Amino acid sequence: MDLIRKYFPDLSSLQYEQLEALGPLYTDWNSKINVISRKDIDNLYEHHILHSMAIAKVIRFSAGTMIADVGTGGGFPGIPLAILFPDCGFTLIDSIGKKVRVAQDVAMQIGLKNVECRHERAEEDNDKYEFILSRGVMPLPDLCSVAGHMLNRKTQRNAYPNGVICLKGGDLNAETSKFRRATEITDISRYFKEEFFKDKKVVYVQI
Repeated sequence: MDLIRKYFPDLSSLQYEQLEALGPLYTDWNSKINVISRKDIDNLYEHHILHSMAIAKVIRFSAGTMIADVGTGGGFPGIPLAILFPDCGFTLIDSIGKKVRVAQDVAMQIGLKNVECRHERAEEDNDKYEFILSRGVMPLPDLCSVAGHMLNRKTQRNAYPNGVICLKGGDLNAETSKFRRATEITDISRYFKEEFFKDKKVVYVQI
């Protein structure tokens, strides 16, 4: 939690309480289901929660924004962002039922009212969202292909046009070449100074 307070010093007491509750909840779930690598659970706040919250350094979602987290797993980046943006709606989607149950339970336990969890594939979701989020689940062209139909192309209420936002690492030239003129890549190391974030990026694509 020290890292959260360091980089997000202006959250409400409720938001800090919800973020602090994630530690024991995910640790407990991880002892039953391998939601996060067993070797990595001790780095939950840096590698998973703070990493998810990096998106909030790039874009501040306006109230009422509808957001889908595709391939959410146990709830990343959706749950940390839902804590940060309680006036936005988050739909967390994953094809693995047991991971969806983890995200659903965590959201319920910390009292998130703006989260819906769905056990389905992105191709099966027919609702419309202003942003599609993902944390390195699949190559960018594949994500845009399977989730592009979910994008709301009418409503516009944010500084960025509606589109896809991914957390990625490494060399992204091949993945972004198709979207070169519609892509913005932000180094997370601009905001977070830990070694883990050295090659991590927030990738925005307007499709």
